[in-house]
Amino acid sequence: MTALDTITRYYDGCSTGDVELMVSTLDADVVHWFLAPNPGSAAVRGGEHLARYWRKVQAMIDARWVVDHCLAGDGEAVIEWTMYWTADGARVATRGAEWFTFSTDGLISEIRSYYQQRPETTELDGFPYAGRGYSVSG
Repeated sequence: MTALDTITRYYDGCSTGDVELMVSTLDADVVHWFLAPNPGSAAVRGGEHLARYWRKVQAMIDARWVVDHCLAGDGEAVIEWTMYWTADGARVATRGAEWFTFSTDGLISEIRSYYQQRPETTELDGFPYAGRGYSVSG
């Protein structure tokens, strides 16, 4: 399985709240780091804990993630993603980037997350998302 395959499976689990699917992609000692300040910006440690964290988030904000772009190397990958979620009754698109590292058995061992979750869409000003093949609302 490639890094992108593993990351996509992880986000499929995040988008459906499927704890078992997420855990199947995570090293038992995974650490997920977040930018501060952000809702829940403290690091989340442990595969089971991280999977249950995202199940809770998905249920609270009806989140759905799409992996838009990936650069992968030996034991690591960087992605750009879009998270569609509901804020105050309206769907919002939050754009972000994450750096993944992998254990020797191909499981996700660390995630460094770069985004700000705000109740308005966060996008690069003027960037041609649709023209570049990125996920767009609609």
